[in-house]
Amino acid sequence: MTPVFAILDMPIIIAIGAVIVLLFGADRLPKLARSMGLAKKEFDTALHPTMSSVEPQPPAEPPPPQPPTTPPQNPPPGQT
Repeated sequence: MTPVFAILDMPIIIAIGAVIVLLFGADRLPKLARSMGLAKKEFDTALHPTMSSVEPQPPAEPPPPQPPTTPPQNPPPGQT
């Protein structure tokens, strides 16, 4: 199976570009490209909403150190 881009060589790409310019006109092509870029951006944000709406959080600070605790001392045997 051959990839699609192997079939498209330079003369075919130029012919496709010329047809696009004839259909849309040279003055409308920048507007078309801009609207396609905005549509892609909206699609990406809709596809991954959490990635675009969540801002990076600064790393959390570690909790302050606790003072060392001494184990409770057992009373000597015979005393209660």
